[in-house]
Amino acid sequence: MLDGALQAQATMATEAARADANPLSSARRFRDQARAAAAARDFEAFFLSQMMQPMFQGLSTEPPFGGGHAEEVWRSLMVDEYGKMMAASGRTGIADAVMRAMLAEQEV
Repeated sequence: MLDGALQAQATMATEAARADANPLSSARRFRDQARAAAAARDFEAFFLSQMMQPMFQGLSTEPPFGGGHAEEVWRSLMVDEYGKMMAASGRTGIADAVMRAMLAEQEV
């Protein structure tokens, strides 16, 4: 997980160093890598929140404040935020794997 992040930073640093040779292509590649990293983080957050949804479906609600449509919406938003926080921690490594796959697909 950490190795993937370090490898991605090293790759970006290498691309920045190559900017002297061909600044337009290197700048575009760096921008594409930043977009790929953002898309990979978004995918990881979405994936994690979808995996956590079933954990919260079976919870019962207590009256007088529990239940109803508003709680369902609130719980869904809460789980989405949990997924975003987990993705931001960078500990699962899903975003790194997705980013490597996207960059490899671009090279083909």
